[in-house]
Amino acid sequence: MTYQTNVQETFSLIKELVSIPSPSGNTEKVIGFVEQYLSECGVETVRNRKGGLIASIKGTNEKEHRMLTAHVDTLGAMVKEVKPNGRLRLTTIGGFRWNSVEGEYCQIETSSGKAYSGTILMHQTSVHVYKNAGDAPRNDENIEVRIDEKVTNADQVRALGIEVGDFVSFDPRVQITESGYIKSRHLDDKASVAILLKLIKFIQSEKITLPYTTHFLISNNEEIGYGGNSNITPETVEYLAVDMGALGDGQSSDEYTVSICVKDSSGPYHYGLRKHLVELAKKNEVDYKVDIYPYYGSDASAAIRSGHDIIHGLIGPGIESSHAFERTHASSIENTEKLIYHYLLSGMVEY
Repeated sequence: MTYQTNVQETFSLIKELVSIPSPSGNTEKVIGFVEQYLSECGVETVRNRKGGLIASIKGTNEKEHRMLTAHVDTLGAMVKEVKPNGRLRLTTIGGFRWNSVEGEYCQIETSSGKAYSGTILMHQTSVHVYKNAGDAPRNDENIEVRIDEKVTNADQVRALGIEVGDFVSFDPRVQITESGYIKSRHLDDKASVAILLKLIKFIQSEKITLPYTTHFLISNNEEIGYGGNSNITPETVEYLAVDMGALGDGQSSDEYTVSICVKDSSGPYHYGLRKHLVELAKKNEVDYKVDIYPYYGSDASAAIRSGHDIIHGLIGPGIESSHAFERTHASSIENTEKLIYHYLLSGMVEY
């Protein structure tokens, strides 16, 4: 059966996903959203003890399994200190630079579930007051949150229920353009999650029988290094992480193709699976790029590090300005969906 993509539907799903705050460590709401989506597709799911979600679809071959993963956790922050001036000092969750969130609107969620809005700013923001406003380092000491409440000291902040350890999420500012782009924070990796959810829905609605029993892990700790390193069945032979392709100087990936990663900071991905994915792309007229990400790790590399005897791979849509002001194009989403669809229906790599 030919897979017909509906990119606007995928975009709409991405928009819903990125609008749910889910920094690593606080992903209950977005996991609940995904759980409900899959339930409506008629797919049973289970949660692991880390809070991730696993959906399984039986295939013709139940002795050899596949696993695909994408992650719903995102970059974010935690309250490190309630400052005497009524502002908040932060500690980062995940790997990003403070300059990429300076000036961003944010949400502070208390342990009781109450949310407050705020803005992430340099302490020395006002050029009318601070001569070094442009030169002061963007670091843990100078970045702070200005809360949108009438607070001028630590006691007033604590009276709101805000305390050390509260999660801070960044406003995604998601936009879909007429020219075919979607730009938002957290396309890493909610764009990939939306792609997998759309494919699962299609498989279920069209009653497609997969050649192998296939598990879909929606992981929730990838940004901190261990989202997909567990709950891999002993029968799992191939493990494919679906995560963003990184763009920049020296990279071949772009916003219009699916990126097939051959190596990242963990080392090379499985050569046989890489060649299989490339052949599938060529055979099915999927636009792709082969690339190497020098400062990158995935759920698949985490699974290898944890000792699983699997064939591992990594593909995903090309995302511009990763871990900052992210953007991708409809054609990259479409090509990624098509490649995964054909992969799911293909034979396994020999081992």
